This record gives sequence, structure tokens and C-alpha cells, in this order.
Amino acid sequence: MIASPDQDVNTLAALLTAFGGRNVLCVGDVMVDRSVYGDVKRISPEAPVPVVRIMRESSELGGAGNVVRNLAALGARCAFITAVGDDAAGREVGGMLGRLPGVEPYLRVSRRRETTIKSRFFSLDGHHLLRADRETVAALSPEGMADLERAVAAQMGQVDAVILSDYGKGVLMGGFAKTVIAAARKAGKPVVVDPKGADYSRYAGATVITPNRSELAEATGMPVDSDAAIVAAAESLRKKIGVDAVLVTRSGEGMTLLGAEAVHLPAETREVADVTGAGDTVIATLTLALAGGAPLPAAARLANIAAGIVVGRHGTAIATAQDIALALRQTDAAAIDHKLADRNGAQGRVMEWRRQGLKVGFTNGCFDLLHPGHVSLLRQARAACDRLVVGLNSDASVKRLKGNDRPVQSENARAAVMASLSPVDLVVIFGEDTPLALIEALRPDVLIKGADYTRVQVVGGDVVESYGGRVVLADVVASFSTTATIAAMKMGTT
Repeated sequence: MIASPDQDVNTLAALLTAFGGRNVLCVGDVMVDRSVYGDVKRISPEAPVPVVRIMRESSELGGAGNVVRNLAALGARCAFITAVGDDAAGREVGGMLGRLPGVEPYLRVSRRRETTIKSRFFSLDGHHLLRADRETVAALSPEGMADLERAVAAQMGQVDAVILSDYGKGVLMGGFAKTVIAAARKAGKPVVVDPKGADYSRYAGATVITPNRSELAEATGMPVDSDAAIVAAAESLRKKIGVDAVLVTRSGEGMTLLGAEAVHLPAETREVADVTGAGDTVIATLTLALAGGAPLPAAARLANIAAGIVVGRHGTAIATAQDIALALRQTDAAAIDHKLADRNGAQGRVMEWRRQGLKVGFTNGCFDLLHPGHVSLLRQARAACDRLVVGLNSDASVKRLKGNDRPVQSENARAAVMASLSPVDLVVIFGEDTPLALIEALRPDVLIKGADYTRVQVVGGDVVESYGGRVVLADVVASFSTTATIAAMKMGTT
């Protein structure tokens, strides 16, 4: 199933506003992401490689640290448990964490570890030239693991959800991942895992795991070259390790969620600049939505929107709550456009709904100045069907029916208002005085009009009943009339 583009944006926005009250425990491998930019104008005489004249450098928290950055950017509080080396990079990590609002870090410092540093070299125009890593890949000592277990136990009762951000450097090795998941499930907290490696048995019991496509292939040994193949691999993995759901991130192709059913989420951006850190943004957003009680498909949709923001940016980027709110407004505008169609387009949409076994309803009107009577009609109409089509009189049609001073709002404005209403699934403007031709073209299963009409007065009623459809007369809300409202405005009484 492909996620509907007109999913209720208001619901997603409400989830976003609740992020600020959430508290998350993040456990995983922290690192320093260092970006080095330079001028590249010649090839080295010593070897066929470019010579980079370094112009500037920057450092950010990477790995699980980037998850924490995203949580802070989204307004949440975060307890962060990780391990670093007794070195300059470890102290740099501590300093960067200390500058993040709402973050309480617990750093296990070890002289036997080297803090991971990923150095990426870029030309000044953004081309990625090289990556160089410094790291220790080893499980924590028994003493180190016991120390982190005590830190986890101290935080578990205070958080709403738990994230395991596994970058394979050692923090979640040696049974520690299993320990954290068991503690979280005992406390009734959702656990979201960004996995690493081929053996996912250590994540058994998690709520959601979020592999990317290549990680899914590595973990299952199955093909992942199509939607169907990804669903099959994700279902195999879900059953094998005993997790509630698998969310597969697919870079520029969006995501696939395998829970109670399979849902494909198309990418929310058309241009991918850099996928670095996108998985960190996904897991932070997904976890905060789940912590707020969101259904998994809605949480995944919000995470997909956040991912679309960061993959459009260079480097280890984050998505703020304001970024996502803006993207939601743009999505809302796109959803409104999706609900507008001409007669031919409407026929195609209705045919597709019928193939899905959905009952199609139809109502019509000028809907010049929207009032509670209109809203009541639309709600009753939507309750009588699975998908509601609204036929909207064109400006020329309204003038012929109502007079030269009507409509007050243009057909485009009226169509946009109609399309923004949740009971409405499709809006079609028609130029005739009656919707008869449109009804004959769409052949709705249910025709709905207000009870101020009698059955014989309903245009197209006989057509709909001739092929087995039915006519519904909706209750009318008294004392509301567009004509009366306009008259009162002219008299200055409103």
C-alpha cells in the first residue's frame, strides 16, 4: 500500500507540537564528524591524486551523537549514554554535548579506546573527495559495561522512549543491547533501533528497527531490488528476530514500513544532496512521535518528511521542529492540489477507488461563502460513502444562477477551500447550470443533497438510482444561508 498524499496534515502537526515535552534515552556509538573543505586546482606530481589546499574545517557530533543533535533540535530532552577515549576528540565530544539544550550526557571514558573521528574532505563546490576514519572497534570491558548498565537503570524510569544507535564501534556489543531492550520492555517503553552488522539477534524484542536497504540485504541475505522484495525481506527479518515492525530507509526512494501491513512512503524530496546522517534524523523523529502515542504509520510519515529535509542538505544535517512544520505546510498545499481534478481526471480517480472496493459519493453546490450548514452537509455526505466527490459550480455558472454580483469568491478560491476540508476527497468544477453531465460521467454510488430538497428535485437522482445507486437527503442546519449572509453584510449588520 502506498501512503496517501492527503493524510491528515493537522494530525501530523499536532504530533510535532508535542515533541517538546518528551524525554528520550539514547544509547550508542558517538563520533566526531569532521568536514574539511579545500581548493582543488591541480594533481599531485607524486601520484595521480588531487591536491587539496585546505580553506576551512568544521566538526559536528556524529553517529549516535547526531541522533542526540536531532532530538535537541526537535525540542526534546535526552539522556545520552556512550563511551569515548581519553583523548582530545573525546573531550571535544563532551564540549559539543554540553552546548546542546536539554541533553544530559553520560560518557564512559576509557584509556583503551580511541574516540571515533570520521574526516570527510570536500572541494569548495561540495564534491566529496575522501573519507578517513580513526576508531576503535571493540566491546566495552566488563567494568565499562556494568557502568553503563547502571546509568541505563538510573534513567529508565524517567524517559518516554529508548533509542539504540548502533554504529558497530563497541558500545552495544557483548550483550549490552539485549540488556537495554529487556529493561525498556519491562518498563513499558518503546525501543527503536538503528542496527548494524549481519546478526540482528541482539535486537530481539525491540519495537522498531530501521535498517537501510543495504543493511536489510546484509541481515537477511535476500534481494531488495523492488518493493515486493523489500517487503519480503523485512517480513522475514521481523519474524526471525521478533520485533514489532521494520522501517526500511531507501535514500532518495523514501521508506517502506512493515508492521501490521506494508506501507510505502515516497521520498519527500526530489533532489538528494547528501544522505549522511539521514538515518539519525529518521530515528529521532520516529521515536519522538511514538513516545507521544502516535500510530506507527503516522510516526513513519513524519520521519519520512524529516528525512526529506536532511537529504536535501550537505553534510551531517539535522531537521528542526520549524523545518518539519514548514514542510508540513508545503505538504498540505500539495495535498490540496491533489484533491483538484477536471472531469477526465476525476473519472480516472473514481475508477481507481472502485477497483479498491470503495463506495463513491457525490454532492454539489456553489459553496460561495462557507458556513456551518455546508460543513454539516459535507460531514453527513462523507459518512454515507468511502470517498466524497464535490461538484463545484464555475464562476460563470454561479453568475447565471445567482446574479452578476456573485460569486463573492472565485472558483479557484472556492475549490481550494473545499479541498482543504477533511470530509472532501476530490473537487471538480463544472460549467453547466446543473451537475447532471458530471454525475453521468462519474456514476457515483451515493448522491447526497440537503433535505431542503425533495427526492424528485435532486438533479441526477433518477440516473443514480437507475444503476442501483441511492439518494441521501442530509439534515439541514437551520438559520444559515450564503444569500442571507451577503445581504446582511451589505446592510452592515454583520
